[in-house]
Order: sequence, then structure tokens, then C-alpha cells
Amino acid sequence: QEVTTVRVQDPRVQNEGSWNSYVDYKIFLHTNSKAFTAKTSCVRRRYREFVWLRRQLQRNAGLVPVPELPGKSTFFVGSTDEFIEKRRQGLQQFLEK
Repeated sequence: QEVTTVRVQDPRVQNEGSWNSYVDYKIFLHTNSKAFTAKTSCVRRRYREFVWLRRQLQRNAGLVPVPELPGKSTFFVGSTDEFIEKRRQGLQQFLEK
């Protein structure tokens, strides 16, 4: 049986303290599928790259619904760490779906 797992992990703030700071996430993939030449891969991606991916999926999905991404709120109430963790969980759910 083929299995593919994907994990969104290790959020890191880049350029912290500057006006162009952002968070990126480690995306770890592991599979035993014959369709993949590499059985594991790991990349870092930021939220806007997930937005790009979702748009590409929507263009090609036809009638298949594309999952939502977690919101991009600049008015989050709570700590930055809470927001980053909530977004990480939302990105994880997006990739799983």
C-alpha cells in the first residue's frame, strides 16, 4: 500500500524586526510511492507560496473543490506565536486535504 505523509513544521521568522519580515515553514514529505524518485524531501516555504499553489490547483481542478487556506489576518488578537501555530496547523490541513 502506498503511503505519503506531509508535515508542516519548524516555523521561522525571517528578517525579524524589519518591515519585510515573514515566516517560513519546513515542509517535509515522506512516501513509498513509486511515482516519486525521492522518497523524502524537505523544503522551506512561506505563506504566499501556498497562496500561489492554491491558485494553480484551482485553475486545474475542474469541478474538484480546492481546500481553503488559513486566513491572512493582520489584526490577529493574541500572541504572534499563537498566530504562527494556528497558521501552521491550517497549512498542514490544507496539504493533507
